[in-house]
Amino acid sequence: MQIVAFIAANGHWSWIVAGLILLGLELVVPGGFLLWMGISGIVVGLLTMAQPMPWPAQWLIFGVLSLLTIALWVQWNRRRPAASDRPYLNRRADYFIGHETVLEQAIEQGFGRVVLGDSVWRVSGPDLPVGQAVRIVGSNGNVLLVEPVF
Repeated sequence: MQIVAFIAANGHWSWIVAGLILLGLELVVPGGFLLWMGISGIVVGLLTMAQPMPWPAQWLIFGVLSLLTIALWVQWNRRRPAASDRPYLNRRADYFIGHETVLEQAIEQGFGRVVLGDSVWRVSGPDLPVGQAVRIVGSNGNVLLVEPVF
């Protein structure tokens, strides 16, 4: 009973300590959710320190603040592009978009070939002769889309 009486008398410190515990747990169990709940607990503790309020109101503020911050974090995290040190991994054809090269095999009936790096690539575009300079403007799977360079 002494613990309950202590928490009731020092409710704001209970929220701050609980928030710090949640922040500490975030270090052990990553994911981001405990971070926002811990911050919400600390905010509720600071609010109750400035303006005392009943426990149901404190829990309501904690719950709403936690849900709101977690929802905003998830939404922001989904919109943020994933950073990569290898952005063209599994998309080799996209790496060549914008490059210029010459045709190794004429484009006839829509298809021909070019050499890029150490690979021979199938290209698609208007009919063009061997040796014509082309610019890669896109890809369709492993087929590079080209246009002539004049």
